[in-house]
Amino acid sequence: MERILTYRIENVRQNFTVKQFLKAKGYSTQNMIELKKRPVSVQRNGLPVFMNQTLWEGDILQIHIIEETSSEHILPVELPLNIVYEDDDIMVINKPAGMPIHPSMNNRNNTLGNAVAFYFASQHIPFVFRCINRLDRDTSGLTIIAKHMVSAGILSAMVAEKGSKGICREYLAIVRGHMLPSAGTIDAPLSRKPGSIIERTIDFQNGEHAVTHYRVLAEANGHSLISLILETGRTHQIRIHLKYLGYPLIGDYLYNPDMEYITRQALHSYRLTFPHPITGSQLDLTAPLPEDMEHIVNLTSSISKER
Repeated sequence: MERILTYRIENVRQNFTVKQFLKAKGYSTQNMIELKKRPVSVQRNGLPVFMNQTLWEGDILQIHIIEETSSEHILPVELPLNIVYEDDDIMVINKPAGMPIHPSMNNRNNTLGNAVAFYFASQHIPFVFRCINRLDRDTSGLTIIAKHMVSAGILSAMVAEKGSKGICREYLAIVRGHMLPSAGTIDAPLSRKPGSIIERTIDFQNGEHAVTHYRVLAEANGHSLISLILETGRTHQIRIHLKYLGYPLIGDYLYNPDMEYITRQALHSYRLTFPHPITGSQLDLTAPLPEDMEHIVNLTSSISKER
């Protein structure tokens, strides 16, 4: 993977260094450590420059990102890949339910990592797999893949940001019954459930801060379709928060094995809104409700009306 990022220096204060400029752009400390390993990685007006050197008005700063190796333990496997958005810095993929993000001991060949590895291997492009907003295996929808170390570092920092500088993650979920109240905020800390390496639970004494905003979009067939926006991104946050309210996701084998209409948790990463890590332009991407969720309430038209 090779990428050249070009910046024209304007409106800089006196004695503003390359390091300070890159830090202001969101480059991580690790990014700068990696760039230092190659003398030609950072160039000012066509010549290599050190991180502590000063930038001047009108300078052209170029960052040469060169990654020559691929993820060592991810086997390229030809699998369907629904790419919603792609440019030189990122990809956004609509992941199907049932596909894990990363290979594991029990699933080495049927993951998003395998599919992305094949996509780049078929183009003879070295690629390190870096998934930014990881989804559970049975959660469908949008996930961001960084194409190089700089976009990965900037996006990872965005995950913790709030407001317009962060990544706004909206999910659609289905629960059984008439949900009351129809909108609100769930502020309940989460921790690992004692005796389990997988399950999480509400823990007001030792849990990590977790906040989810929700509202009911529509009701049909004895179920409610809900929009959820994450303020934090804890493991199983939506699944535990909805159970805490008394409206667990249907189809959730861990927390509510209500499999009458669906055999996986009825949760879909519907919308991602975030500033592009390199250009700063605002991206607003959506993925339609998958068929297995849509058939339960058949509310596609209702979603459109709400928006």
